[in-house]
Amino acid sequence: MSMARKIVLGALLIAIGGLITYGALKYFNFGYDITGSDIEVSERTTEEEEADPIQQPAVQPQQKVYVNVFFIGQNDAKEEVYKAVKRQYDETIDGSKIKFAIESLVAGPRPNEREKGVYSEIPAGTEVLSIKEYPDKVIINLSAAFETGGGTDSLYKRLYQLIKTAKRNTTLPVYLYIEGEKADVIGGEGIMLNQPLNDSSLDG
Repeated sequence: MSMARKIVLGALLIAIGGLITYGALKYFNFGYDITGSDIEVSERTTEEEEADPIQQPAVQPQQKVYVNVFFIGQNDAKEEVYKAVKRQYDETIDGSKIKFAIESLVAGPRPNEREKGVYSEIPAGTEVLSIKEYPDKVIINLSAAFETGGGTDSLYKRLYQLIKTAKRNTTLPVYLYIEGEKADVIGGEGIMLNQPLNDSSLDG
């Protein structure tokens, strides 16, 4: 083999070896920097990262909602008046406002309210049989115990408690039924009741 051919062949072998070495180094990242687009670098230390957890959006406190339930008490002059008692209301638990208010009315004052002189003329045995809400009206169906006992004065007071509580907690016309029948006359005294319920329902 001539000297010229030996030189050419040697140069070719050196070039091939260099290419193989370069490819291996690049494949295994030996001696080459990873570009900024390949990784994310935090400018904070590990301790700072651990001490500052991901910030969660602040939870807004749920606004409290109340209904008014009317019982009977005394004013500063010791006169009997209808007292509106606030009850906290949660739609997801209690259903509609009118339903919750009427059920609270029939259940009567709580012990702490009684201690303040608040009472109810609605008989303890009264039950809410149903409260049906329609697009144009509400029907409250109570048990017969609602119209028993107490005399005329008591009947008037319990009816006004019901009327005031109902009208405060809905804008729809409200009708009172007793045992599934529309109540046009209440109690043995024969108190006439004009419906739907309003402030003039007991005017006769």
